[in-house]
Amino acid sequence: MTKLSVNINKIATLRNARGGNNPDVVKVALDAEKFGAQGITVHPRPDERHIRYDDVMKLKDVVTTEFNIEGYPDERFMEIIRIAKPAQATLVPDPPHVLTSNSGWDTITHQDKLKDIIAELHEYGTRVSIFINPETKYFEPAKNTGTDRVELYTEPYATGFHSNKEEAVKPYLEVANIAKELGLGLNAGHDLDLHNLNYLVKTIPFIDEVSIGHALVCDALYYGLENTIQMYRRQLEI
Repeated sequence: MTKLSVNINKIATLRNARGGNNPDVVKVALDAEKFGAQGITVHPRPDERHIRYDDVMKLKDVVTTEFNIEGYPDERFMEIIRIAKPAQATLVPDPPHVLTSNSGWDTITHQDKLKDIIAELHEYGTRVSIFINPETKYFEPAKNTGTDRVELYTEPYATGFHSNKEEAVKPYLEVANIAKELGLGLNAGHDLDLHNLNYLVKTIPFIDEVSIGHALVCDALYYGLENTIQMYRRQLEI
């Protein structure tokens, strides 16, 4: 069954809005695991507008499920991975100033660069996933980088879901089958929520992991964190 990794960036955003340590990012991560999260995801950006470097260093010692660190693979990010040695590093191509990751890698143009970065990350004992658009041309080059997994950028799916879910999921099913044929593991993330998640994993039941943050935290404001995590877990049942 597809695993749920909870992205806690928005918890850090809330904390940073007032200073101090409320909510406590580390406690939320531990509680999320206790409530059923099968992984914890963070994306430490250079400006530390949500997750901070010291958050990562604290989390690396206490997360007992799967620790996934996302980011653009600059020198700072590579150093974080070298020290933290998470279970997974997810590489995204967005520059530091963007609000959120909004596109996948051009694995054709950046194949050699990614190959070198991924080889280094493997030396740290970390599994690597690269963020990728649902376009067939990027998957063979992705395989050639040496990555272990690809993470499907699902915002276009989420955007089209309510008007025509069959059409919205079609390109994802196509590239997911290509990834499977190539022997690549498969993750998915961005704008997944309680409305569109179950249909995605029923259509592509071999997705290894979804990473969800914004929608899950928003839902937790109404339903509570424990109940919300269980609600998302149920959406992953097929």
